Amino acid sequence: SGANLFEADLSRANLSRANLSGADLSEADLSEADLSKADLSKADLSRANLSGADLSGADLSRANLSGANLSGANLSGANLFGADLSRADLSRANLSGANLRWAKGVNCD
Repeated sequence: SGANLFEADLSRANLSRANLSGADLSEADLSEADLSKADLSKADLSRANLSGADLSGADLSRANLSGANLSGANLSGANLFGADLSRADLSRANLSGANLRWAKGVNCD
């Protein structure tokens, strides 16, 4: 139902507070993008590159983040309720205060 941004290059883009609910961002390059407080609920971010992205306070509820690269991303205070994080790279990601309730595939080792 949302925007089709499949494989889009949005590296370093300022998308703070953007409404991307339900958007197809699969395989998109969002590295170092500002997505703080953005609405990404139910968005498809599978296999997207979100390394170093600012997702602080973002709504990622029920988003598909399977296979996404979230290394070094700032997810502090983000809502990941019911999100799919299977096979996602969360190395060095900041998850302080994030809501991970009902999130799938969260590996905490």
